Amino acid sequence: MRAARGFTLVELIMVIVLLAIVATVSVQFVSLSTRGALDLSARQQRAMQAVVIGEQLSRSLREAFPLSVRVSGQCIEWLPLREATNYVRRTRGPDFDQIDIVPFSDPPPAGSRVVIFGYGDGTAALYGDNNPGPVSTPLDAVAGDTLTLSAPHRFNRQSPERRLFAIGDPVSVCQSGRYLYRYTGYGRNDIQPVPPTSGRREVMSANLAGAVDFRVTPPSLLRAAVVEFTLTLRDYDTGSEETTTTIQEVQIRNVP
Repeated sequence: MRAARGFTLVELIMVIVLLAIVATVSVQFVSLSTRGALDLSARQQRAMQAVVIGEQLSRSLREAFPLSVRVSGQCIEWLPLREATNYVRRTRGPDFDQIDIVPFSDPPPAGSRVVIFGYGDGTAALYGDNNPGPVSTPLDAVAGDTLTLSAPHRFNRQSPERRLFAIGDPVSVCQSGRYLYRYTGYGRNDIQPVPPTSGRREVMSANLAGAVDFRVTPPSLLRAAVVEFTLTLRDYDTGSEETTTTIQEVQIRNVP
């Protein structure tokens, strides 16, 4: 008579233990692989965010009037350049409200201001309303080869190349905690607002880690201004302590 076949209790326990070990290793492998994929995705997302922020800042700063860029703390401010041309004759009496120019290829909008030269007056003079001074009152009308100002203004310097620039209202980018904001429509002030307290505020980033570092190398007669900024991003949603730091330089090629 053939003996009955089957598993002993010891064999069954050994199989269960081995299956548990295999399952644990498999779960750990899947978990580590998933975590690695998530970490890689988070790094790529932070890198992409850094590229987008850097490109936004770079494009805006390249359009800045080069003498107007100024930094205070975690804020950078500039005056956007709208158009440029040559002037034939600056304002003169008795009204001091018209400028004869070579016509713009694309006339600036009403409300823009005119800058002639600006070297030697200091950055604050570009944001002030000095009369005489390098920056005019707002434009009231642009008609062919004539600019009409909304109020009389006299320019205190002559451009060696008779260059004239039309600029817009100030723009600022400031850090506040983990947020990076862009400010517009807050008006002109010879003292840089840190940050502006009025106008429009837009979020550029919500995951900064540490302080943003803005640095400006002023322009000279031989080279343009250079702006360097350093920012560090962190993924607050996942609670990860890992960060991504980007350093970028922007050359402001517009030279008065």
